[in-house]
Amino acid sequence: MSHEYNLLIAEDEDKLRFIIKEYFVKQGFHVWEAAGGVQALKLAEEREFDIVLLDIMMPEMDGFSVCRAIRRQKDTPIMFLTARTAEEDQLRGFQLKADDYITKPFSLPILHAKVCALLERKAGNLCSGGLLEAEGIQVNPLAREVRVDGEPVSLPPRVYDLLVYFMENKNRILTRQQLLDQVWGKDAFCYDRAVDTAIKKLRQALGDRAGCIRTIIKVGYKFSDQGNEV
Repeated sequence: MSHEYNLLIAEDEDKLRFIIKEYFVKQGFHVWEAAGGVQALKLAEEREFDIVLLDIMMPEMDGFSVCRAIRRQKDTPIMFLTARTAEEDQLRGFQLKADDYITKPFSLPILHAKVCALLERKAGNLCSGGLLEAEGIQVNPLAREVRVDGEPVSLPPRVYDLLVYFMENKNRILTRQQLLDQVWGKDAFCYDRAVDTAIKKLRQALGDRAGCIRTIIKVGYKFSDQGNEV
């Protein structure tokens, strides 16, 4: 990415924080570190960051509290990096208006790709003032809201991420492995059926618009924007 971004890493595990910092410095980021929640919040209040990577289990002040405090003042992109995999923790993170939630262990290249994608979206590289729209489906990534033919639709976090990735790659055939790599990331030690299960949930949620998700036999799936498809 050509722009030099300011990144805050809030992580109490020194070795992991160092590894993440070194990786992002090599990618051209300016990186600040915090070993606890109070320090992270102080830095976030004093400086303007392009993105914050935030652990949940930290001394003095947990990541949820830090996220809540930042959101009272700023719309800085926040991505949770945590060992807490429970769905209720992920839902709580998104309820606090976090932009993404990644569980440990994770791949540094995948983390970097997700950070870059989030920064690009925040920079306004989406259509219609930040909205993704196609075939009666509208997604507002900033608010993580989905509407189908004007009606709000609630999606589990992973299914939501899958829909966003499809809509960002309209009319492209995506293999199951691509979907696992880009949506599930390093924690995709599961198998192809995880994709199929998420697709089933997504189609159910889309109702009459489910036909936009096409199965490409023996290959994968495609989000078909019928108006632009040959």
